[in-house]
Amino acid sequence: MASMAFFVVFLLILQCFSLSFSAKQTYIVHMKNHDKPSSFANHHDWYASSLQSLSSSSSIPDTLLYTYTTAYNGFAASLDPAQAEALRQSDSVIGVYEDNLYTLHTTRTPEFMGLNTDFGLWEGHNTLDLDQASHDVVIGVLDTGVWPESKSFDDSGMPEVPKKWSGECESGTDFSPKVCNRKLIGARSFSKGYHMASGGSYLNKPREVVSPRDGDGHGTHTSSTAAGSQVANASLLGYASGTARGMAPHARLATYKVCWKTGCFGSDILAGMDRAILDGVDVLSLSLGGGSAPYYRDTIAIGAFSAMEKGIFVSCSAGNSGPTKASLANVAPWIMTVGAGTLDRDFPAYVVLGNKYKSTGVSLYSGKGMGNKPVGLVYYKGSNNSANLCLPGSLNPELVRGKVVICDRGISARVEKGAVVREAGGVGMILANTAASGEELVADSHLLPALAVGRKVGDSMREYAKSDANPTALLTFGGTVLNVKPSPVVAAFSSRGPNMVTPQILKPDLIGPGVNILAAWSEAIGPTELEKDNRKTHFNIMSGTSMSCPHISGVGALLKAAHPDWSPSAIKSALMTTAYTVDNTNSPLKDAGGGGFSNPLAHGSGHVDPQKALSPGLVYDISTEEYVAFLCSLDYTIEHIQAIIKRPNVTCSVKFKDPGELNYPSFSVLFGNKRVVRYTRELTNVGPARSMYNVTVTGPSSVGISVRPRQLTFRSVGEKKGYTVTFVAKKGVKQMRRSEFGSILWGNAQHQVKSPVAFSWTVLMR
Repeated sequence: MASMAFFVVFLLILQCFSLSFSAKQTYIVHMKNHDKPSSFANHHDWYASSLQSLSSSSSIPDTLLYTYTTAYNGFAASLDPAQAEALRQSDSVIGVYEDNLYTLHTTRTPEFMGLNTDFGLWEGHNTLDLDQASHDVVIGVLDTGVWPESKSFDDSGMPEVPKKWSGECESGTDFSPKVCNRKLIGARSFSKGYHMASGGSYLNKPREVVSPRDGDGHGTHTSSTAAGSQVANASLLGYASGTARGMAPHARLATYKVCWKTGCFGSDILAGMDRAILDGVDVLSLSLGGGSAPYYRDTIAIGAFSAMEKGIFVSCSAGNSGPTKASLANVAPWIMTVGAGTLDRDFPAYVVLGNKYKSTGVSLYSGKGMGNKPVGLVYYKGSNNSANLCLPGSLNPELVRGKVVICDRGISARVEKGAVVREAGGVGMILANTAASGEELVADSHLLPALAVGRKVGDSMREYAKSDANPTALLTFGGTVLNVKPSPVVAAFSSRGPNMVTPQILKPDLIGPGVNILAAWSEAIGPTELEKDNRKTHFNIMSGTSMSCPHISGVGALLKAAHPDWSPSAIKSALMTTAYTVDNTNSPLKDAGGGGFSNPLAHGSGHVDPQKALSPGLVYDISTEEYVAFLCSLDYTIEHIQAIIKRPNVTCSVKFKDPGELNYPSFSVLFGNKRVVRYTRELTNVGPARSMYNVTVTGPSSVGISVRPRQLTFRSVGEKKGYTVTFVAKKGVKQMRRSEFGSILWGNAQHQVKSPVAFSWTVLMR
């Protein structure tokens, strides 16, 4: 009996140990680096000792996953909750946070953006000068890796790698360091956070091999968009044919694989940022993000602050959660937050219904068509919502076989709906938008004849399918069409303001091309990314703020090449103040989300204009100390601020009364209980000496705006001049329930330096 009792106790102990071990997960530990005892040779040894002190001699050793030295002060480790809590009690620990999961925000753009090579771009210089200067600029892309064999990474004609470069091409499964060259000069992967999570109880997907190679396609697409070399005769199965190239085709690329099949873990992202900064990148491009969080809890914001301090321009996607308000990611003011717009290129497809109703949608379907004979049309009449959405297993083959199916957009991937229709025996699909996507049309390379239509057309088709006794449809496909009007249009999926972390900072900053973008692709996966898609293509067409972000990263690299002495905030200002807010019909930018006019909560300062950004005339520059004063104006503790700026001696002796006092290139005026808001801004002359600018102000009738002085004269290059703008909510005007907008423009015959202004009376305006 005694032996049996011992055995039961032993089993209980073993079970408890097993539970403790299985409960382990990744935590990111924020340390006070200046507290390191002198007895430790380096911070890594100190962190390892701190972890060892948590483990008894009989327990399994804790795993120190990463030590962060540049982007962050601290480390990532595999801990159980009790160990994490024990660390929190240490005076040397600022915070211990669970590892967050971030998601990816998933040609013709150079011409559309005015980056032809037929004429000079850079004031006082020619295109060749800019090309040569770009050779010294390195763009670091944090994403799903790279397909190095793509022609977009050809290094023909490129000189030797810059001596400043400290990065490397890592060896990995199916990835030799020899695949790197003078274009793709670095490739690394970071997977410890992912592997820790994939071994946990909540993620059961198989682990991926550790390698910089891109098995997803997303990283290859974003990298080539930013800085891909010129590739003639590029297309997706015949669509969008032409010469493909990145925004900065002569810049260098370094890729950091931080995203895996289950997403991108904060511990891996931090490790990638940390390494990229040490390697010597000039631009960081991150087409990924999570939700809004205070800056001291935002992994990307903290890493980006370190990058900014070292002169690195950081460009991040705004997110794909539009048209919902306040849906932005990556809103820190030292980050360029990029939304998405359309190109003037389209891929039309047509549908003719049995009642002779004709309409146009979009598609990248490249297989055998339906012929010219109409077939039956099916729409589940609202009795089965999962069938309306064409979710897996929801369609009845007896009803669908041989017919075209109308599928509501939403919940599942667009191309997956087509696969569901095909599996059920359908011969075609009409993907019909609902109110959430409005009139936005995103083309996809479907596995069966299929096209996407807007909400209004979709509603007409749904009504026809429900009311006609014998509904029919015929789908045909029209290839590639250029010079589409109007364009650009703000994409419905592009995330919107207001900025819920700091409402006084207007976000997004601007928009770039993000709909139906052709760029290089991984040969490990088909263009739809579905397992059943066995097609191989060197290029693919994708949509998302993931696609607009690297456009801005590449243009930022051009500005870095043209103006190596400019700070990241000067580059950001040049891009923002020269952006345009009218489309190619000379009408104000429209919003695909609702079909009406867009506003700065959707498009920020407007659509990027690379040519004008190279010579902006004036810039709003921001020093690190000004960012510190901004952080001190927030309701953060000193320790939280130290966590972001990584300095032990911050006292906040200098701080703004209002976060909106930051010298930002745009304005977000939050009245709250105040009637008067007054901000001072400072402009730096980066144009000719002896330049004079006059101010022009626009605004709603509910707000009075005055600027002093109304004229600025700059005697020399680099001279700084300040101005004060006063915003007054007029008496007798009831507190507005919606945001209002205006602008402040400093201009002369050569330059127009424009800042959008958003006015709100409460924190969240719809």
